[in-house]
Amino acid sequence: MANLKWKTPRSKTRSRRAANWKLGEVTTVTCPQCHAPKRPHFACATCGTYDGRQVVEIRDEHAGHDHE
Repeated sequence: MANLKWKTPRSKTRSRRAANWKLGEVTTVTCPQCHAPKRPHFACATCGTYDGRQVVEIRDEHAGHDHE
């Protein structure tokens, strides 16, 4: 069996292993109420519904301001 002449440094080994740490694409589905893209199993950020019922109250970002 062959013997190593040099020990591979930890930094080289770890950088080789870390080269495959990639983030995948974010999965999106369309909201059945407003047809906006949303994450599956999350409440819709646009209309606030989940599983056919209203679970989050969506506020208008301009409501309550006296600015024009």
